Amino acid sequence: MAQPVVPASIQRLIDAFAALPGIGPKSAARLTFYFLRGHTDVALQLAEALTGLIEQTHFCSQCFNVTDTDPCTICANPQRDASTICVVEEPMDVLALERIGHYRGVYHVLHGALSPLDRVFAENLRIAELEARLKRGGVREVILATNPTAEGDYTAAYLLTRLKPYGVRITRLGRGLPVGGDLEYADEVTLLRALEARQDL
Repeated sequence: MAQPVVPASIQRLIDAFAALPGIGPKSAARLTFYFLRGHTDVALQLAEALTGLIEQTHFCSQCFNVTDTDPCTICANPQRDASTICVVEEPMDVLALERIGHYRGVYHVLHGALSPLDRVFAENLRIAELEARLKRGGVREVILATNPTAEGDYTAAYLLTRLKPYGVRITRLGRGLPVGGDLEYADEVTLLRALEARQDL
């Protein structure tokens, strides 16, 4: 039987890197051997950061964005307009919208979009928690900022039917965003125009 080419500890790290999105086996091997070439300080920083990520990061109990405090800094900020909730698919979308520095409301992170083919249904998303926020009162507008994709549009249409009975204004981001794109990749000017051109549903 052939002996392993690399030690098991090295192979484990290569496999771990290769499991990350966008990193193939060759890139995973390059990263692993980068650490082996004496960059132990970077390796230790990475290990510490990953440990901190796992041990200290959780979801905000109000908006379900990732945070290390509860509520998160956005929900806890008294200068934010809690009467306007921007609904996004992923935490990365919050970062994208915050970069433009224009939106002053709060957020609600669904953690995905409806996709029956991928077995992602309403009960798999944070939709019930969004309804609970509306039931508590004080919300005037819900901005549906799901991605301009088939799944994002389907999710927005579904949310419209679920949220209409609460009597709040429901808007959708304007179509300054390219169809099929993701919020996290949009530039600040495009996001600002989309936010300003949101439409009533």
